[in-house]
Amino acid sequence: MRAILACTVCLFVFAPAYPAAAPADISAGRMDQIVQHWVDAQQFMGAVLVARGDKILFNKAYGSANLEWSIPNTTTTRFRIASVTKQFTAAAILLLEERGKLKVEDPIKKYYPEAPAAWDKITLVNLLQHTSGIPNYTDESDMGSWMTQRTTPADIVKRVRDKPLLFEPGAEMRYTNTGYVLLGIAIEKAAGMSYAAFLKQNIFNPLGMKDSGYDENEPIIARRAAGYSQGPTGPINAKYMDMTNPFSAGALYSTVEDLLRWERGLFGKKLLSEASLKKMTTPGKNEYAFGLYVSEKAGRLAIRHAGGIAGFNSHLVYFPQDAVTVVALSNLNGFGTDKIADQLSAVAHGEAVVLPPRPKSVPVARSILEKYVGTYQLGPNFNIWFTIEGDHLMSQATGQPKFAMQAESETKFAPTAFEAQLEFQMDASGKVVSVILHQGGNDTVAPRISDSPL
Repeated sequence: MRAILACTVCLFVFAPAYPAAAPADISAGRMDQIVQHWVDAQQFMGAVLVARGDKILFNKAYGSANLEWSIPNTTTTRFRIASVTKQFTAAAILLLEERGKLKVEDPIKKYYPEAPAAWDKITLVNLLQHTSGIPNYTDESDMGSWMTQRTTPADIVKRVRDKPLLFEPGAEMRYTNTGYVLLGIAIEKAAGMSYAAFLKQNIFNPLGMKDSGYDENEPIIARRAAGYSQGPTGPINAKYMDMTNPFSAGALYSTVEDLLRWERGLFGKKLLSEASLKKMTTPGKNEYAFGLYVSEKAGRLAIRHAGGIAGFNSHLVYFPQDAVTVVALSNLNGFGTDKIADQLSAVAHGEAVVLPPRPKSVPVARSILEKYVGTYQLGPNFNIWFTIEGDHLMSQATGQPKFAMQAESETKFAPTAFEAQLEFQMDASGKVVSVILHQGGNDTVAPRISDSPL
């Protein structure tokens, strides 16, 4: 699931000589201060870990695994990791290739014979790198009606199978969960076992990841956190999602300590051959490799992925040049995990971090909020609509949960669950005609298409 937004071959050194000690200005106290800032801002509760090689620099939990019972989070609490799942799916594909069970150049039709003719040129590589052109099933407007229902991978794909491709395979990169569901189907067919069983036998068990697995709604899973979303006045229980829906695109759970074991195993070459690891970490279009974003920031190579699902957010980043791992797992939807991962990465590399001031909320009369109620078009088949609950403006976009809005002025509002600003625009008569989404340095104008939520 996404929050509202919208090639060269790199040679990596995966077994660096670790420094004898962390730089002197790396402080666990400073890391704690940074995380606590986002906890106080109600953008994070969960667990965080920072390591350099085999040395853990910081490992701490915050808030509650269950608010109703006041059960605290710990460093071994199990969280849904959402799209961080994708790198495990990619690794499974490469393991099967090493064993001669498939090839990443294979067409998906080999493993999903029901594929339409338009998909004939789509290969597993296209799916791994999001260059297939297949629409993203979690963008469908009716997602809310079926996310609570038990499903199958084949039924997930059927939701978009007959829709036209967004572009010719290989021509562009467009993030799509559908592609990773199809990869899960390919894994099950090539391996002759379930996706969950293959990962357990071939990844989790060999790497000692005893606190990781495929999340299911029915079983009792020890130390599993409850998930929460942002409400008008504080956390609320996240909407129920049947975990058959995210499947191999986002259904795994793990802990911060297990994800460190994963990074050590993957980049320590305990799982994949050097050739397979190079495939997995060579970026294609838009810096996306196989289940991972690979990019350079501040002169350092970073290999990362974030995730978001009802009640949970995750962020995992690895810096191969000095073997620094940063993990942030949260059971409260918000943008805290992304900020924490970036800021702790900076601290781990001896950089100064300036924490932003907390935005101040201003009261806005209900009569003004009522002017904003309606539907606005952010893009093709992608709308955002606004409603009022109590004294708060609420926003919801196509295929996404509802978010509370914090008023920064009578026309500018900030969603409580992700970092952005929404600014309403009026014509000369005072009628609201559009809203501008300010996010990530970009401005997107969404014209008003209805005076009521569609």
